[in-house]
Amino acid sequence: MANPLSIRKIIHIDMDAFFASVEQRDNPELSGRPVAVGYAGPRGVVAAASYEARAFGVRSALPSVTALRRCPELLFVPPRFDVYRAVSSQIHAIFGDYTHLIQPLSLDEAYLDVTANRRGIETAWTTAKEIRARIFEETGLTASAGISYNKFLAKLASDHRKPNGQFAVTPDMGPAWVEALPVARFHGVGPVTAAKMKRLGIETGADLKAQSMGFLAAHFGSSADWYFGIARGQDDRPVNPNRERKSSGSETTFDRDLTAPEEIEAGVLRMADDVAGWCESRQMFGRTVTLKAKFADFRQVTRSRTSAQPVCDHEQLRQTSLDLVRSLYPVRLGIRLVGVAVSNFAPVGDQSGMPLFD
Repeated sequence: MANPLSIRKIIHIDMDAFFASVEQRDNPELSGRPVAVGYAGPRGVVAAASYEARAFGVRSALPSVTALRRCPELLFVPPRFDVYRAVSSQIHAIFGDYTHLIQPLSLDEAYLDVTANRRGIETAWTTAKEIRARIFEETGLTASAGISYNKFLAKLASDHRKPNGQFAVTPDMGPAWVEALPVARFHGVGPVTAAKMKRLGIETGADLKAQSMGFLAAHFGSSADWYFGIARGQDDRPVNPNRERKSSGSETTFDRDLTAPEEIEAGVLRMADDVAGWCESRQMFGRTVTLKAKFADFRQVTRSRTSAQPVCDHEQLRQTSLDLVRSLYPVRLGIRLVGVAVSNFAPVGDQSGMPLFD
């Protein structure tokens, strides 16, 4: 039995449909209506969707034309990242009243380690409830919270009562709770890995727990340790307020192998938009843009371009990504996966370094 004094108290706060909720808050005409933050053009991508839009299957990273087919009444609103950053700063100021150990994941979610209990509140549950109440009082927005003894479980828990709810996973219930969940919900198990696990007969946490370390290493390589631990509700990662991000990327596996340039490029643009949104939200911009492509025979290639200044402009990132994927044409084998990443982060306006083109 673990010493109760050694058990950490971790809260994962996740704002509910953050970008879309800000737009609905600021424009009463959007309240209660299906809203997508993004652009409705033929190459547009949904950056965020309100819960009313999600009811129609509209999700972030969905092409705008597909979103409109699913929900013809969908209202597109251009993103206002300066407003989202300002609201996020308000929210993080609230976090700072409860702990110094805050690890932001994006503008709309963060881990908080409240083990030290700076405000003398009886439980982490009550702390989360008070934080959510203050967020609503000061911003007019709702948040969901997960409370547990590690980051993996806290993040899973915050999804359990969305929107505008909270859920706790205690040490006594953690391992059994994980066993009952589908692995597709686990952090670190994306759609491709979930499909692979399903082919191997792994669909729940219990299925994953039943596998030996040797089996996991043979099929999942360096991720084996992580999967072995989370199947048992274990995660020793600390809440790290000083975590340095080396790169940011996004990738997608197509439903079928693609050879048509317009279809390949639509996927590349979706990934570029996803990465641009992250960079804008964190105000972190990189000099290097990397395009990854995996062909039907699983051969993988990358193309990179490094410039003297950070790529701060959304359209510049899109165009650079297109230039890089076009260097692969003509495509003789279909492409099954594309990804876009930025790295080599530098302060905006930093002129050091010479342009390099690979």
